[in-house]
Amino acid sequence: MRTLTLLIGFTLAVPVAGQERRAMTTDDGLDMVQVGGATISPDGSWVLFSKSELNWEENERETTWWRVSAEGGEPYRYIGEEGGGNFQFSPDGSKLAFTRSVDDESQLFLLPTTGGEAVQLSEHETSIGSYAWSEDGSKIFFVATEPRTEEEEKAREAGYDAIFVDEGPNGQQDGNWNNLWLIEVESGEEERLTDSDHRIGSFSVAPNADRIVFTSRSENRRNQQNLTEIRLLEIETGAIRQLTDNNAPEGRLSWAPDGRLFAYTARTDGEWELLLDKIWVMDHETGVRRIVSGAFDGNVGNFVWTPDASAILFSGLHGTNNNLYRIDLGSGAVEQVTSTVGSLAPSSFSRDRMRMAYVLQDFDTPADIWVGLTDGTGTVRLTDANPTIAEEIALGWGEVIRWESKDGTEIEGILMLPAEYQSGALPLLLHIHGGPAGVFRNSFSSSNHVWAGLGYAQLFPNVRGSSGYDDDLLRGNLRDIGGGDYEDLMTGVDEVIARGIADASKLGLRGWSYGGILGGWTVTQTDRFRGASVGAMVSDWTSEYGPGFNHDVRLWYIGGTPWDNADEWRERSALTHIANVTTPTLVLHGINDRTDTESQSMMFFQALKDQGKVTRYIRFPREPHGFREPRHQRTRDVEEIRWIQKYVRDIEWMPWERPEKDKKKVVS
Repeated sequence: MRTLTLLIGFTLAVPVAGQERRAMTTDDGLDMVQVGGATISPDGSWVLFSKSELNWEENERETTWWRVSAEGGEPYRYIGEEGGGNFQFSPDGSKLAFTRSVDDESQLFLLPTTGGEAVQLSEHETSIGSYAWSEDGSKIFFVATEPRTEEEEKAREAGYDAIFVDEGPNGQQDGNWNNLWLIEVESGEEERLTDSDHRIGSFSVAPNADRIVFTSRSENRRNQQNLTEIRLLEIETGAIRQLTDNNAPEGRLSWAPDGRLFAYTARTDGEWELLLDKIWVMDHETGVRRIVSGAFDGNVGNFVWTPDASAILFSGLHGTNNNLYRIDLGSGAVEQVTSTVGSLAPSSFSRDRMRMAYVLQDFDTPADIWVGLTDGTGTVRLTDANPTIAEEIALGWGEVIRWESKDGTEIEGILMLPAEYQSGALPLLLHIHGGPAGVFRNSFSSSNHVWAGLGYAQLFPNVRGSSGYDDDLLRGNLRDIGGGDYEDLMTGVDEVIARGIADASKLGLRGWSYGGILGGWTVTQTDRFRGASVGAMVSDWTSEYGPGFNHDVRLWYIGGTPWDNADEWRERSALTHIANVTTPTLVLHGINDRTDTESQSMMFFQALKDQGKVTRYIRFPREPHGFREPRHQRTRDVEEIRWIQKYVRDIEWMPWERPEKDKKKVVS
């Protein structure tokens, strides 16, 4: 966006005098420093954050951890070369807990915040997962997987590693039950708290550490999240009581300071529905619960109680912007605390809930770490991770636009234009987001600026079904995937053309995950696009029923199953309509993708080839749904550009040469 609005001004870097800004490249994006993981100390005086930098030679990003005063100043390296993750301060701020791998198992470490060396606290038999301090700082509670017996390990080593999917915690992969434990901070002595067949998700420890609420289910198959229930553990007796009994999942548990109530997120208290998460509050003694975030019609993120339990602070997405909100539990009123036109994502709060650390960004401002008061004032920028981006590069600029879809529904999206655009019709690249209930936020993406630098207008529609809308529009593609959402895309393209910004003869599209699904569907429904790139797609819903996310599809997006609603499952599959494709289509997929299985792209590509269509398929070894290896990321991005340039604009484009040496970055 042109402006990022806070309650105080935000000053962007200006170009060096006489220096002409240049277009952004894929390598500029790969080389950017990424900051995150902002964790504020309990007293609000300093912030711990992560910095991730590209190591091209090792084909990975390397993460280091830094400390900076909440008043600002020069950050300094805080955690040694051995690193760590999942950092949490003790309640009094005297210690910092974190996990680090020891002999391939994740163990707990403690570091005095006044200085000194980190000391290993745990020597658990298996890896420690999520954990939480007791309120008095004497204990740490954690979740850990159950170990295999010696006989089981010998059998696996001998090759008896078949996965019995219908048994135990197995699913797409070989699974293990997990359970709750505690460890005494002073002695390192461990105590098992549960001994059941659990797959534990979220948990929260009561203020006096006498009970724990946790979510768990006895199934690990990916389409059984509805079996998740909230349970309460009485620590002294070991008794476990189930507090919910429904067909919908719950998560993100948090005790109130009074130890009677706890909050959690859930869409509904009955049947699993296509709804946004709401914040609920439950009385653990009576089981009485109620929605408290009902006055907010956006997407709820992480949340915390105020110390007096009178209110809840939460991160909320409304439209394309993310801000801090406050729920008054007495009146039910929801107040928007910050007014950012962009993405303000609170990540942690001081113990008194007066100060927060957050990541702030918008469409043309890279992410940085900030602190501020939870009344929306007193903002301080703590990092300037990528100063050369604003100084040297001509960034594209975006604005939110709205248009009327075919059935009269108002749709919102972001239109992005090249830096110096004044007028005239440009080639248009249509982006399609993932999900299906994803959303295009007002946040920074280097690849969008690369396309802007190449001279494209770009449209990012939040089609019906996107999570930045209210529940009604979130449900807009219920039993209609590829219907109204497709029309939202097309009418958005029509809108940009009507404004004189897009050249109707030079249209391209790209999408990943659901974006690849809807993109693949789109090229079977229209010949308007001259080039397309679809990644991590599903082309045939029926064959993805077992391996994929069938709960979304059978419950909401198509309905029924491939055997009782076969015609609709076939009709809504892009593969069924493959003969209609005229658009040259690039297909991309990671071989280890378990979200949308790789065979889906192979089928689509093979069908295109068999029909004599112009297509290319690039498979990426080792990659899951979201790519991890920088060299694969670069190949994906430059080949996508090469394809779109060739078929949308008739340009035989050649990618930039990758610099041989990594440039050292300094965060300030």
